[in-house]
Amino acid sequence: MKFSKGQVFSVVIAIIIAFFLSTYDLPYYIQKPGGADALNPIVQVDNGDDSEGDFHLVTVRGGQATPIQYALAKILPHHDVLPLDQVRPEGISDDEYFQAQLHMMESSQEASTVVAYTAANEDISIDYNGVYVVSVVDGMPADGILKMGDRIIGIDDTEISESDDLISYIDSKKAGNTVRLTIVRNEEELEKEVTLEAFEGTDNKIGIGIQLVTDRDVSVSPEITFASGSIGGPSAGLMFSLEIYDQLTEGDLTKGHQIAGTGEIDYNGNVGRIGGIDKKIVAADREGIEVFFAPNEGGRGGDSNYEVAKKKAEEIGTDMVIVPVDTFEDALHYLEEELQ
Repeated sequence: MKFSKGQVFSVVIAIIIAFFLSTYDLPYYIQKPGGADALNPIVQVDNGDDSEGDFHLVTVRGGQATPIQYALAKILPHHDVLPLDQVRPEGISDDEYFQAQLHMMESSQEASTVVAYTAANEDISIDYNGVYVVSVVDGMPADGILKMGDRIIGIDDTEISESDDLISYIDSKKAGNTVRLTIVRNEEELEKEVTLEAFEGTDNKIGIGIQLVTDRDVSVSPEITFASGSIGGPSAGLMFSLEIYDQLTEGDLTKGHQIAGTGEIDYNGNVGRIGGIDKKIVAADREGIEVFFAPNEGGRGGDSNYEVAKKKAEEIGTDMVIVPVDTFEDALHYLEEELQ
């Protein structure tokens, strides 16, 4: 069968259009429900206690939109289309964003380890080594001066052990002040000067435009290992802490149930707000989760994580129980005293 030049041209054009629609990156990001993975294979405490049920880490899937994906996301349920700069700061590459998410996951694992081992009265020691730069905001004072991976160990001859040290010091300054940072980059100690600026829309809060995590060495006994792979972000902190505590202590904290939740956790056990909780409710329901912990944000209502989670649960008609929590202790109390 012979094809005319016009037919060949039409086929080529169709292939080019199809390739464009499926590969061209638009300045939008798509979020949709991910999975609800059992934590027992991911978190392993040496000689940890077993449970009949499972704690689950819940994820949101996402990525930069192509034209086809953009169109589908507009009609498929539980999909959101967001401007790319709301998810990934301008000037940050895909690789830098991914590495930043992995850093946040590592920090989350450390915080959850500290919370769980402390609550279980197990051996733990912490050494503070400064602050890692996770990302640098494009166009802000640190842009072109600091780099992702720099470790800040001092500011104006004041030693920096953790992120709160740096934040508190900068909060004591004014816009226009210049600070001298002592950093470690590629094992070389350097001095860098940065002039502070006020952030728009933050009641003139000043800063240098970096996202940071504290560099800690946490040593525990019994030992613990994590196998979270390419999962990033800080939102699994609460569930990590519950899984670790359950393995460290006798008895079955799950009481045979499938339990999930979300929330960033700090080293004092406070549970913080996260993004995409409505997608996580859908993902958890699809995996047959019975109980879901949601950050309560002090009971502020409105668009708090708990209120959004409860609304989405009602919308999809799930039997899953949505439990508001502000702290690790809130979740532990529910499991020990209220879960049947």
